[in-house]
Amino acid sequence: MNDRQRDLFQKFAALASLLLLTAVFSFASPAFFTLGNGMTVALQVTSIAYLGIGATLVIVAGGIDLSVGAVLALAGVVAALAVRAGAPVPLGMGAGLLVGALCGLVNGLAVTRLRLPPFIATLAMMLVARGLALQITEAKAVGGLGEGFAELGNGSLGRIVRLGDDGFPDVLFPGIPYPVLLMVLLAVAVSVLLTRTRLGRHIVAVGSNREAARLSGIPVDAVTLFTYVASGLIAGLTGCVLMSRLVTAQPSEGLMYELDAIAAAVIGGTSLSGGVGTVSGTLIGAFVIGILRNGLNMGGVSAFIQQIVIGLVILLTVWIDQMRQRR
Repeated sequence: MNDRQRDLFQKFAALASLLLLTAVFSFASPAFFTLGNGMTVALQVTSIAYLGIGATLVIVAGGIDLSVGAVLALAGVVAALAVRAGAPVPLGMGAGLLVGALCGLVNGLAVTRLRLPPFIATLAMMLVARGLALQITEAKAVGGLGEGFAELGNGSLGRIVRLGDDGFPDVLFPGIPYPVLLMVLLAVAVSVLLTRTRLGRHIVAVGSNREAARLSGIPVDAVTLFTYVASGLIAGLTGCVLMSRLVTAQPSEGLMYELDAIAAAVIGGTSLSGGVGTVSGTLIGAFVIGILRNGLNMGGVSAFIQQIVIGLVILLTVWIDQMRQRR
């Protein structure tokens, strides 16, 4: 079995797990397999999916990024503060994206120029970004942002509403939430980048064998730097969308999100050793986590037990990945 076959095997194993979970929870609760709950799950999964796509780029290149949860919070509060100060919403969101990209740039330079281990460099950024988010907001939520700020996170495409006989609006179709559409567009764009471009091939080559890539003339440091900047930019985007959904900016948002992002990538077949990973697999992994949480919530399972279950799932998938690498 070659690398591509092993990658497809793990991806379809994750897909089979997703279908099995859907079947089990649908049988356990009639309310699970409904259009409304499906939209809810898709909306809940978006943050994990965004960050998971960024994590896939970094991990495929042989790195790791532990800072995305804190960068998410920092970018979100910067966007909110800019909007509350009077900036137009697009400009405020742009400020959040810029902050995310700058954090990614610092991570990338720490790894490529200072030669720090990615774990240490991004762990330091996690602490710095979280501290900055708490400092500039004085650890308080940023409110009073207006309806325009909430549009990106709460709007939807194709919503159909009819006035009922009782005079109240009747929602025939809730529409596709903008965060879900954005998730699809981001997934397609990054998937094309990884599979159809020279840069994508370079990312895979760097993760597969860094020294061989360097000897082949690939600018290893530039490629590595790109993946961290992209991860930071995507974390900034996630922060803007998430704070828009909440209509307030919480400096404590994003706690442990980096672990969910890495878990989604690994469940979908991305190898922690680098060189192997797909965006479609990461999306499947994100939905596995989202459906698992949603189904357990509907079943009345406590949040503590959910953490145990998801932790065991991560442990199992990483063990499978290690066994695959040894073979």
